[in-house]
Amino acid sequence: MRLALAQLNPTIGDLEANAALIAHAADEARAARCDLLVCPELALTGYPPKDLLLYHRFIAACTEHAHRLGTAASQSLTLVFGTPLPADAHAYARGTSRRLHNSLACYHNGALLAHYHKRLLPTYDVFDEDRYFEPANQPCVITVAGTRVGLSICEDLWRGHDAGFADRYLDAQDPVADLIAAGAQLIINPSASPFRVGMPARQDTLLASVARTHRVTVAAVNQVGGNDELIFDGRASLWSPAGTPLAHASAFTPALLIADLDPATGTAHAISGADEPTTAKSTSDDLQQLFAALVLGVRDYARKTGFRSAVLGLSGGIDSALVAVIAAAALTPANIRGVALPSRYSSPGSIADAYALANALSVPISTIPIEDAFNTLERSLAPAFDQRPPDVTEENLQSRVRGTILMALSNKFGSLLLTTGNKSELAVGYCTLYGDMNGGLAVISDVPKTTVYKLARWINTHWRTLGIAGLKAPPIPEPTITKPPSAELRLNQTDQDSLPPYDVLDQIIELRIDQRCGLADITAQLGTSADAATITRVLRLIDVSEFKRKQAAIGLKVSGVAFGSGRRMPIAQRRSWE
Repeated sequence: MRLALAQLNPTIGDLEANAALIAHAADEARAARCDLLVCPELALTGYPPKDLLLYHRFIAACTEHAHRLGTAASQSLTLVFGTPLPADAHAYARGTSRRLHNSLACYHNGALLAHYHKRLLPTYDVFDEDRYFEPANQPCVITVAGTRVGLSICEDLWRGHDAGFADRYLDAQDPVADLIAAGAQLIINPSASPFRVGMPARQDTLLASVARTHRVTVAAVNQVGGNDELIFDGRASLWSPAGTPLAHASAFTPALLIADLDPATGTAHAISGADEPTTAKSTSDDLQQLFAALVLGVRDYARKTGFRSAVLGLSGGIDSALVAVIAAAALTPANIRGVALPSRYSSPGSIADAYALANALSVPISTIPIEDAFNTLERSLAPAFDQRPPDVTEENLQSRVRGTILMALSNKFGSLLLTTGNKSELAVGYCTLYGDMNGGLAVISDVPKTTVYKLARWINTHWRTLGIAGLKAPPIPEPTITKPPSAELRLNQTDQDSLPPYDVLDQIIELRIDQRCGLADITAQLGTSADAATITRVLRLIDVSEFKRKQAAIGLKVSGVAFGSGRRMPIAQRRSWE
């Protein structure tokens, strides 16, 4: 059998364009004399389509496009692609049923060969599939070029092969075991599995385990690209019955992996689209993948929402420097506008660092001092402040002046305003609502401060590989990395005036947010690294900052738990249970 795996980058809801992507992949597969082409989960709609699935007309359009696509694009090959389908098409058309399946449509030579409906529906983190879909309970095996091909979708493969997922489906029958019992020689697994740091290695371990446990060849293909907060890495792959990798496609880019496969012997020979495996083997690999993911997330968010340029404030600090590099790699330097917004508290070194960064990246930069606007607001507010001494109010006022200016530039030039706050700051509210939180996309809001430093170092070491035209030296100035971090909103201010050291803070945030540990567990795990009073204060800051996060710009998810749709915490709450 000649097998093609198409990692596609669909736009949610753009059925015409997404169908065209699938049809183009079919043309390429047909030209290469492939027997089977497999496209990702919900490739026709893009993933996740969310409440578009509640619109009757959207589902009708999906059904129409799926049939038209399958009929036209499956000549001389078997085509498998993901689409939502009504559980009962006639009842759905009559309006007497709203039940849907997350399905694979299988066509051959213009005729419908089979439908397969996903059996294990994820309902954790960012996933909400049982809001829209009904789980099925039947395996589906088709025959392609004499090979028995078992169909599965993403989560169907996870039961029993990953400790973190085993307890979610204890009462469910194992879909893979059912496929093996039905005689499957090859299992295909189209998916839409979001990237997060460490996930590529975990997925490879899973796929190898499935193949090895059941002594079956496994072919997996994931969606690629960014859709809102989620980023998908593609990484189509083929695995032998011994659990060894036979072929991988490149990560973070559309690709068509074609291989000649002999399921009887468990061997395969890649014809085209193969690349070296991209599993995370070291910290450097993790950082490389993280950078690639953030670049793709920015590029696709801008492209799919209609922005061609971006603007951001450049303070001379490490966060804005990192975001500027990511933006330049995503949208090209000419489409990025940097703005220095100095006040009376801005150091000459910070301004110099902002300009050095912009010059290294060939990013246009301009200076708009905020002093006059800040002074005017101070004078205007003085009577209302009733002679109260300056405090955080005046600090926030500076940030809000900056935010207003940046939003004005965004409005005037139609540029996407990128916010530059990191996960550590967002966790504890060390950010100003309607100030530095202004913007359309929070690029590094899921990247802890300690990782910001690591990624900055990685960028300066690997600057030749970043793909930024005209870059001739490490872009981030060394003082930006080495100087104490500061918001520069008062004289001689540093972040550690208000916060614990970031290595301690990030450990607390990781335990609380990602691992959901309670106060006692965090205290026990950190030992002498942080005292109980510090931990208690940080947990309180996390709780009371929830209202800020609810109003924050959408942020790119790259960790297990991000401050986004996968974390649903109340604003009005108290921690009396700890």
